[in-house]
Amino acid sequence: PWHSVQCLRHKFFFFGLHCLSVCPPLGMESHRIENDQLLTSSVYQHRYSSHRARLNIQASGDEDDMNGGAWCANPEEKMHWIELDARTLTEFTGVITQGRDDPLDDYVSSYYVAFSNDSREWTVLDDGYAEWLFFGNSDKNTPVLSQFMEPVVARYIRILPQSWNGTMCMRMEVLGCPVPDPLSQYQSQNEVTHRDDLDYTHHNYLDMEKLMKSISDECPNITRFYSLGKSFKGLEIYAMEITDNPGMHETGEPEFRYTAGYHGNEALGREILLMLMQYLCREYKDDNPRVRHLVDETRIHLVPSVNPDGHMKAFEKGSELGSWTLGHWTEDGHDIFQNFPDLNNILWDAEDKGMVPKLIPNHHLPIPEGILSSNGSVAVETLALISWMESHPFVLGANLQGGERLVAYPFDMRQEEIRVIEDQSLFRWLAISYASTHRTMTQTFQGGCHADDPTGGLGIVNRAKWKPIPGSMNDFSYLHTNCFELSIFLGCDKFPHQSELLREWEHNREALLTFITQVHRGIKGVVRDKEGNPISNATVSVEGINHDVRTGESGDYWRLLNPGEYRVTARAEGYSPFTRLCVVGFDPGATLCNFDLNKSNWDRIKQIMALHGNRPIRLLSSGNRGSGQRYTHSTNQIPNSKFSNKIPNGNGGDMNRARLHRLRLMRIRRLRQQRLLASKTTMLPTTTTMTTTTVPTTTESTTPWYDSWRLGETFEENTTPTGEIELTDSLDYNYNYKIDDY
Repeated sequence: PWHSVQCLRHKFFFFGLHCLSVCPPLGMESHRIENDQLLTSSVYQHRYSSHRARLNIQASGDEDDMNGGAWCANPEEKMHWIELDARTLTEFTGVITQGRDDPLDDYVSSYYVAFSNDSREWTVLDDGYAEWLFFGNSDKNTPVLSQFMEPVVARYIRILPQSWNGTMCMRMEVLGCPVPDPLSQYQSQNEVTHRDDLDYTHHNYLDMEKLMKSISDECPNITRFYSLGKSFKGLEIYAMEITDNPGMHETGEPEFRYTAGYHGNEALGREILLMLMQYLCREYKDDNPRVRHLVDETRIHLVPSVNPDGHMKAFEKGSELGSWTLGHWTEDGHDIFQNFPDLNNILWDAEDKGMVPKLIPNHHLPIPEGILSSNGSVAVETLALISWMESHPFVLGANLQGGERLVAYPFDMRQEEIRVIEDQSLFRWLAISYASTHRTMTQTFQGGCHADDPTGGLGIVNRAKWKPIPGSMNDFSYLHTNCFELSIFLGCDKFPHQSELLREWEHNREALLTFITQVHRGIKGVVRDKEGNPISNATVSVEGINHDVRTGESGDYWRLLNPGEYRVTARAEGYSPFTRLCVVGFDPGATLCNFDLNKSNWDRIKQIMALHGNRPIRLLSSGNRGSGQRYTHSTNQIPNSKFSNKIPNGNGGDMNRARLHRLRLMRIRRLRQQRLLASKTTMLPTTTTMTTTTVPTTTESTTPWYDSWRLGETFEENTTPTGEIELTDSLDYNYNYKIDDY
């Protein structure tokens, strides 16, 4: 036990009576080891060349693709080896091996290890009696660690397979500590400067809970520690709210979210969010102006572990010895990220039938009945997330994942053809705001983690073009709520060694903060009635973008937009729609665009019609106005609701006013013609006598066609001194139209 304690204090591993040195991975899996640092004796084909020897690398499913699932040697050769150039003197302490990612069961079962300082003369590691034969894998997926009894200092390390199952193929990671050398340019370039005093360690569930509670205790004025619900095994799904007034939504303040740990073995996102909590708390206390402004003006929610059950399973194996999928799913077998109701096909089918947005909305699509309660097809963790998303007016969010280094934006699902999302240019901006401020995400000259770079060097990609999936959180969030959601893939190594956490924090810190500030991009405001009361559930639409947002309980809304001029319309049931021009500039902060809506005239018309038993209201006739006789429409009784948008309202509208003016002029001309005919007589000559025959004019018994749309209105006709007829509206509409200054 004493030996064990001493070993742990010095980051050593206790094995028998020996203290074995534990060094971190050099970076085969994370791609810190570059392709030109690897050399092999032979290659089966280019698909299985040396750069494919990285731990947990995933093969392309296409056999014609040049990205295989391991390094495979030419079977015709007798000697096989793969070597790594550390580029500096290194204290090597162990090797991790793995088989080939392929339907076939190919793996190396035993091997020797050799070292060199010049790559010409090699020394095979021995145990004091003979060359040490290490036992490798017994299956293709499970990583196996071989630890050296004593560290070996060298620049090069070489693995020499001796026996294998199937084809000679392998993936690997090398453990080592660079020997300090102040003259080494390589080391100085890769040195990470320690700037923030944070907890750079991996946390199990209890450690995470303690850390989050300590942060809440340290900054009680700006934090709230709460739970979204429980996992399948009953663990709390914890969240941290960080804002100047925690626990309440402030009118005009947007809500933002970061979530991580959908897949339990993707631990980096979990630790990044725990570090972000610490950073925001301490920098706020230290009066960092940028952090203070961010926290005071934004309600930030951080959920580090959506799948705590899966993380516990992966944590038991550790950062290097878990397989690519260990802990990926929930305890009952769900992939949370793609476990959401599929609303894409509902929208797309409706669009193909021309039903959007008149019959089917282009936003806030309802969840089909019965999906959330159908035989456990939706995980309890997913249900907790949906409830959380529906109870907060989130504007922007991102989920942190692993296994790649890029930002993916919706749509995530692909149909026969790739659907272009209405807000694609905005999504691309949001994605590049993170990728471009990340230290390495746009450095894709080596390609992607497992295949060629899918981003074209930008660090961003449309998920449907890359790896389409149905039922993603991103698509669900966009189609069911106001929130724009993206996926941020933090790196090739899903569960990096603890020694990598400081480096990864430095790579992501600026990008994390920059992305949060994007929630203040576009327009915002409050929709009220004329008395100043907020209108909830009002729709705010932008001309030319077929995707709307809704106001919250306090009538406030946010609409993320790129810089430009936009015609924006606010609509609410019982109110007349109102359109105004809103300008989004390049300066930080959203443009304020408020809306004051008038009560709809159709409500008044319906009340009047209800008093008449919902019968059409008769209109005064020009010929019998004085006698009080009335006439009614005899044909084309069209329901009012179909033409509800044709009646002028309190806000007016240039198009409706112009149309009404034209209809009045047409009616006046027709009445003039009738009067002219009535005042003339026609003389019919004969061969004997002149007989005068008066042909009376006839008055139409029906309303002209251009008045048929004005059902439900009563009009009075006033004769002007010049003989012209003036039409007046007995309902006294206000036709004034005004665009508020912005």
